[in-house]
Amino acid sequence: MAIIENTISTGSAAFQGNRDGMLALIARMRALEERTRAASAAAKDRFHKRGQLLPRERVALVLDPGAPFVELSTLAGYMFDVPDPNKSVPGGGVIAGIGFVSGIRCMVSANDAGIDAGALQPYGLDKTLRVQELALENKLPYVQLVESAGANLLRYRVEDFVRGGNIFRNLARLSAAGLPVVTVTHGSSTAGGAYQTGLSDYIVMVRGRTRAFLAGPPLLKAATGEVATEEELGGAEMHTQVSGLGDYLAEDDRDALRIAREIMTKLPWDRPTPAPAAFKPPRYDQDELLGIMPMDHKRPVDMKQVIARIIDDSDFTEMAPNYGPATVCGHARIEGQAIGIITNNGPLDPAGANKATHFIQACCQTQTPLLYLNNTTGYMVGKAYEEAGMIKHGSKMIQAVTSATVPQITIYCGASFGAGNYGMCGRGFHPRFCFSWPNAKTAVMGGEQAAETMAIVTEAAAARRGKPIEKDKLDAMKAQIVGVFDGQMDVFSTSARVLDDGVIDPRDTRAVLSEVLSICREAKARSPQRMQFSVARP
Repeated sequence: MAIIENTISTGSAAFQGNRDGMLALIARMRALEERTRAASAAAKDRFHKRGQLLPRERVALVLDPGAPFVELSTLAGYMFDVPDPNKSVPGGGVIAGIGFVSGIRCMVSANDAGIDAGALQPYGLDKTLRVQELALENKLPYVQLVESAGANLLRYRVEDFVRGGNIFRNLARLSAAGLPVVTVTHGSSTAGGAYQTGLSDYIVMVRGRTRAFLAGPPLLKAATGEVATEEELGGAEMHTQVSGLGDYLAEDDRDALRIAREIMTKLPWDRPTPAPAAFKPPRYDQDELLGIMPMDHKRPVDMKQVIARIIDDSDFTEMAPNYGPATVCGHARIEGQAIGIITNNGPLDPAGANKATHFIQACCQTQTPLLYLNNTTGYMVGKAYEEAGMIKHGSKMIQAVTSATVPQITIYCGASFGAGNYGMCGRGFHPRFCFSWPNAKTAVMGGEQAAETMAIVTEAAAARRGKPIEKDKLDAMKAQIVGVFDGQMDVFSTSARVLDDGVIDPRDTRAVLSEVLSICREAKARSPQRMQFSVARP
């Protein structure tokens, strides 16, 4: 056994300052999530008056009570709907996460129809494409609860129309991969959105509420002169009795969700097998994760103290601790499930990159999933490091990350700057799952470094032209650059752009990792023969 010794002084001023800062960020995140819930719940009277459930009530009823649910990308679109941080409603107009329906682990996605009638919000498209990608990669059935006014025509962008076709392509890919797509169409599913219903394997419609048509009555009249009611054109009774689009006719939302759960119950789908049960919890309190990470990313931190609070028995077998020591690599278990961990106690140097490459390849050989705990300012620079082959060894590490044959999970715990973001399996390298802590910062470099770099370039250019540069203008340019960088590097900006799968409370890290490791294990165990069938609609 190799137990990590505790070196954290929970009574120190630094620890308390870190803890207070982290709690403030968590409170800000939770307040934004609650704002979204409140905005949707404000439609409660309107929904209930017409016999409907609110979107989150639907999600709660379709999921197994008491079972784990990992909600994804709750901050998507923050500050992109309106630029006012006190009024922006994040979430992208979509509620999505991984949970259990009738004992089967599924991806569940629901239009948040309490907000703008379910119209897609900024970054809602990116969020939807990401959850579909996760369902495909992790071999999860896809349950979608549809009620959407479609695209907001006041915010129409041709690129969203073109890229939006990927939603429908992914539904076809899910079905073709043998992953059932079960859809409850609670309300409107019109124009291109009608294919969100049509490209499903099992379709439940609600009497008097479902509407599915390629052109609604106003567009139909404008285009052809034909006059028809919504019910005649695309109601639930017509589609379940005449067109054959609908498979099941429900009396109301509750009945529709009951039918969806029954469909899942009857599927010949293997229920998850439990992970190994014999494990010991970490030796140190997970609450202490709040005070380990400094709010200033320039301050050093021993990431092994983070590891000690998320792994079984705080038992960590470190590989080559004296070679490239700023790069920490080693083996552990999380709730009995094997994991290889790579993290940073400083910048990545040639030895550290070389060690990480070897470790990644060793984990692939034994089919051990990899966890990257990002906290790096990047790869080392300078004459000595260039001569030592920093580019070569960094490139080998990036190649190893790219070519890895095991699930890779990334958590941004602190800084993730420069090419270090790439080498530590940042979002651009398609980790299986990617989460952030509330204090994380991601950028090509720090704002001050970017500003100083541009100042040096500007001064050199002025010198070549033989013209002096005014200090006030140079200072203004530097301040502008710092503002641009600082305004985009925190998680409230990066998660808004769906550059991760969500922001998590550090205290939830072990629980989240246990769930996603189980998801990866179940995906690996699913028989390839089961992944080649799709349902042919009559």
